[in-house]
Amino acid sequence: MQAETSTRGAVPDLAYPPRKKSRLAQLARELGKNKHYYILMSPYMIIFFLFTVIPVVFSLALSFFYFNMLEFPRFVGWQNYARLFLNDDVFMIALKNTLMFAVVTGPVSYFACFLFAWIINELSPKVRAVMTLIFYAPSISGNVFFIWLIVFSGDSYGYLNGFLIKYGFMLEPIQWLTNERYILAIVIIVQLWLSLGTSFLAFIAGLQTIDRSLIEAGTVDGIKNRWQELWFITLPSMRPQLMFGAVLQITGAFAVAEISIALAGFPSVNYAAHTVVTHLMDFGTIRFEMGYASAIATVLFGLMIGTNMLTQKLLRKVGD
Repeated sequence: MQAETSTRGAVPDLAYPPRKKSRLAQLARELGKNKHYYILMSPYMIIFFLFTVIPVVFSLALSFFYFNMLEFPRFVGWQNYARLFLNDDVFMIALKNTLMFAVVTGPVSYFACFLFAWIINELSPKVRAVMTLIFYAPSISGNVFFIWLIVFSGDSYGYLNGFLIKYGFMLEPIQWLTNERYILAIVIIVQLWLSLGTSFLAFIAGLQTIDRSLIEAGTVDGIKNRWQELWFITLPSMRPQLMFGAVLQITGAFAVAEISIALAGFPSVNYAAHTVVTHLMDFGTIRFEMGYASAIATVLFGLMIGTNMLTQKLLRKVGD
């Protein structure tokens, strides 16, 4: 009887295993373990949360209201978005121009940044430093793109008009920056010229950090030329730099505004160089329709996020 009783008493201990620690307890333990890292990160995270996360959330919420900076916000639901896509013809022109900017300047400037970085990386250190400065200088020279106003000036003193007239390609100067046939192409060219900036430096840095022993091991494993070395060793080794450059190029391609305003005016002729950002500036800083401007900003934010996710998916296949 005593043995049976002890056996019965032992069954509950085997039937109920010790409880696992809750996720909250594990999280608290991890926070305590790595508290020094979080303390060092906290200044940046606080600033990022206050000046990036909160404004984005407020903008998303405000897009469902009518708000003119004078009256209290009035909830209108999806009315701003319905007006944006169904009644705002200028926005559709701006959206088309912005997508054209993104499709042309984004990939072209991205591949150009990497190609030039790859070529310059093969040069000697002194020549590499000089060439890096030459390619990077336009992006840090402030309003250096105003030189293109002289190139595309509409009178005969403009560099392009003067060249074409001098060599008999035309008899009269062309108003490049007031002709809707040429405005968008000119802004795209200038944007491409300015695009060799931070992404270019990131690619240079990534190429400099590649372990040379990987290249030697790849040669032993059967890599026969530079293209295979690029695909199977170089690109996979610099995925963080590739992702960083992609984010910068996506942001720059969708956020074109300053160059368009400086070259083509605000607004441009028949909105030929009008972009989503200039449309946002029109309603946000001139008309003060903050709810409608927030809807425009939300659409632009969605376009950037979607493009970023697609780019990440493509970059994960590099080297496969």
